[in-house]
Amino acid sequence: MAERKDKKLSITNGSMCSNCSAPEDSASGYKLSACSRCGLVAYCSKDCQRAHWKASHKQHCIAKADRTPNRQNALQVKITVSNEHSLNTAMEKCAICQDLLSDSPVCTLPCAHTFHSTCVAELQKYGVEQACPLCRVPLVSGPEKITEEATRRFIVARQLVERGHASWSALPASTQHEVDAAVSAWRSAADEGYYLAQYNLGLSFEFGNGVTESDEEAMHWFKLAAEQGYADAQYKIGFLTHTGRGVTQSDSEAAKWYRLAADQGDAMAQFNLGVIYDKSSSVKRNAKEAARWYRKAADQGDAHAQSQLATLFKQGRGVAQSDEEAAKWCRKSAEQGIADAQYNLGTILQEGSGVVQNDVEAAQWFRKAADQGFALAQYSFGVMLEEGRGVAQNKTKAVGWFKKAAGQGDVEAQYALGNLFEKGDGVAEDPGEAVRWYKMAADQGNASAHLHLGLMFQEGRGVAQNKDEAMRYFEALLNQGD
Repeated sequence: MAERKDKKLSITNGSMCSNCSAPEDSASGYKLSACSRCGLVAYCSKDCQRAHWKASHKQHCIAKADRTPNRQNALQVKITVSNEHSLNTAMEKCAICQDLLSDSPVCTLPCAHTFHSTCVAELQKYGVEQACPLCRVPLVSGPEKITEEATRRFIVARQLVERGHASWSALPASTQHEVDAAVSAWRSAADEGYYLAQYNLGLSFEFGNGVTESDEEAMHWFKLAAEQGYADAQYKIGFLTHTGRGVTQSDSEAAKWYRLAADQGDAMAQFNLGVIYDKSSSVKRNAKEAARWYRKAADQGDAHAQSQLATLFKQGRGVAQSDEEAAKWCRKSAEQGIADAQYNLGTILQEGSGVVQNDVEAAQWFRKAADQGFALAQYSFGVMLEEGRGVAQNKTKAVGWFKKAAGQGDVEAQYALGNLFEKGDGVAEDPGEAVRWYKMAADQGNASAHLHLGLMFQEGRGVAQNKDEAMRYFEALLNQGD
């Protein structure tokens, strides 16, 4: 079979170029080439064909088979870009540039007409060209525009949930329809390789926002965006890998992705990278590296990083020990509402470590952390109330804070309650209640609680007298000193 090099149609004698009017010459064998789409006009060269297309023919060129397209069905066809073309496509020309479709990647418009994707991209830059050159069906927006419009639709649903008017698992039908449309549009743009659409899909699947929650699906889309260098997606892969969601847990693999995002300035990635170097059980710890990454995040205002950096300065790990630096970074974190930093700042002020000692301010920071449910701060604020340090003495209120801390398992608060109930200090004397709290503290190894329990069993206070049980607690106390 002879090789067919092109698909130009022969024009009968007497025809002339539609652009420059050059006639066809049958004597010399010179032939004009017809437009491959409509077959109604002819040209002597590609230059004339392009010039005529730009001048007027693009407004009128409609292939015979396409002059009455099925618009309803065609609008359902998604734009696709591919380097793989069918045999027919390989032999056809792009109606915009008149080069073979097989020469470059193509895209199929909603009307099912196919052009070079670069040609369509050029058309989409101009508002006057937002339609198919052949049948005038409007072009679908590019992936950036599709993503932007989909995000606007999605935000409406998110605001509804955030305001408490609905939940992601029970959206109103109309809102769910909007979310479905947004997710579908994101998927379309994501399939074209647009990283923001891929990232948005990852977020939706990670949290189950409008779709069935799936860490595996989230990881798939995050990875596509991350591989394009998008820092937020790189952080997400690091986080999911760090926590073992959608993938096997691995601190070393998480660190790899965190570093990619951290190197681009992502503060959360910098902080988490610091955590791995500081506390990981599977990656070799490196206090200097931990301090370096904490500092980068802290300098960007990350409150958790500031708190951890303060701890390193206090302990002298990875940095030169400095109470002043510890206090500085601790205050920065505390002022952003981090409970453990507020507690630590209270301790620093109470001790006068790197700052001027100040019980009043210490009590204020203990209270801030205590109000957030931080058990150590609840106990410490209770002590301040019990002793009247920095606040007016109030043992009854102290008992209330001790109970809050003890209920969370704070051993010092449990022992303090036992002592107060045994003495009737701030509460009605109740040896039985004292024994109950002492036992909780003793079970956690508190030596003083063992001593008090031994004495109470020996004397039969709050419990039936039992010298054997008393001896058991005394022996446990002695064994703690071994």
